[in-house]
Amino acid sequence: MTGDILEKEREEEILRKAGVKDNLELMKCRNCSELIYKDNKPYCKLLEKEVRLEDGCQYWSEKLNTPENSELSEIYWMIKEVLKEFIDTKEENYDIIALWIIGTWLHEYFETYPYLYINAMKGSGKTRLLKLIKELSKDGDMLTSLTEAVLFRTNGTLCIDEFESISSKDKNALRELLNTAYKKGGKVKRMKKIKTPAGEQQIVEEFSTFRPIAMANISGMDEVLEDRCIPIILEKSGNSGVVRKIEDFSNNELIKAIKLKFANFGVVRCSVVTLKNIYKEWNTFVKNTTQTTYNYTHTLNTLTTHNYTHTLTTIITYNYITTLFKKIYDTDIDGRNLELAFPLILIAEEIGITDRVIQIIKNIVNEKKDTDIIESRDVMLYDYVSRELEGSFVKIKDLVVGFREFINYEPEDEFRNWLNTRWMGRALKRLNLIVDKRRLRDGMEVMLNCQKAREKFRILKKSENDDKK
Repeated sequence: MTGDILEKEREEEILRKAGVKDNLELMKCRNCSELIYKDNKPYCKLLEKEVRLEDGCQYWSEKLNTPENSELSEIYWMIKEVLKEFIDTKEENYDIIALWIIGTWLHEYFETYPYLYINAMKGSGKTRLLKLIKELSKDGDMLTSLTEAVLFRTNGTLCIDEFESISSKDKNALRELLNTAYKKGGKVKRMKKIKTPAGEQQIVEEFSTFRPIAMANISGMDEVLEDRCIPIILEKSGNSGVVRKIEDFSNNELIKAIKLKFANFGVVRCSVVTLKNIYKEWNTFVKNTTQTTYNYTHTLNTLTTHNYTHTLTTIITYNYITTLFKKIYDTDIDGRNLELAFPLILIAEEIGITDRVIQIIKNIVNEKKDTDIIESRDVMLYDYVSRELEGSFVKIKDLVVGFREFINYEPEDEFRNWLNTRWMGRALKRLNLIVDKRRLRDGMEVMLNCQKAREKFRILKKSENDDKK
């Protein structure tokens, strides 16, 4: 009798943590529909595994001791295994790459999806990694050159190697398309000639640019395009057990098994894609949280009901979602960084590695912010202008000369190709740093708002320091 009382008290404690009161039926295992105990632990008879009731009866992972979607998790671990067989890199890179590959199979369900950018010196394995990604991604294709037509007239995952020329002037149209292709809604329209009984007519063809893209180069990426990427830096490896292996991906049994699992992948069983209103729910969560009126104990009739694939009730599901949202919200990741991270975090939640992936992404975002502070043209310009004297006119061409010296670039550096009077004038105008201007015989002069530059630079530095705490 004492054992039954203790077991009931334990159940009630679990329910309390899950935000559910006075309804033990809500805690039925979603797999076997029975709640039993083995060695004093919740246990699923069907799966012959422990279950974690606090997380909605999802069964326990043998590898991570975290709740998981079995189908998705198995694919994830298999991808990591094959990556480690052929690529030598940091552990967190394996996590991000594996999640990104899985995401290509769920791509259509997301509003945004990050590019994967592999930056490496010669002989570091970037081409080999791209080939692996191409093999494992949905409708993967690998190119060494990309045109605008190929980008929007084809579908599937694009893997672009030797992408060195993307920063050149003649690639401007392609860069503009790539700057939109990470987000749903970007379109290209082209006229097409067709024959009709009345004669030839022109009709409008519409193409979506939204697709998964992985790219690799040695020299670095355009600043705007890089802002849409998750970066992976590869170093040259001395691991002979990896670098001596010959690429034979088409005959690799593990790769074949992964591709077979993807071919049979039932996306309807993945709650990532059944949460059709996840972005709406997130925005509501943010609105309520920032208004400090968010209530985690909403009653059932105030909840938005979704069509989930598991048998948990709406209350359990609601607590599950808000717990995930709170984890994401507490990272302080925002803007485009949040847009890029959101799909990967959702997939990680299904696999059961949310906390680890959130920490990895936080580190990536902080590194990007550090780099922005050091390398961003606008940030450097804020810093430069903040040191100028206020109340006097200065020639644009003198600002260009001074800025070149301030950033300490060598004369042969291509950075100087864009740093001219035209760029300086437009940048000062865009940043609203011009108080007054006048045109003289020998060029344009401006009076600068140095105080505003100091304030903006101080805010950026404060944000950087806060992220490091």
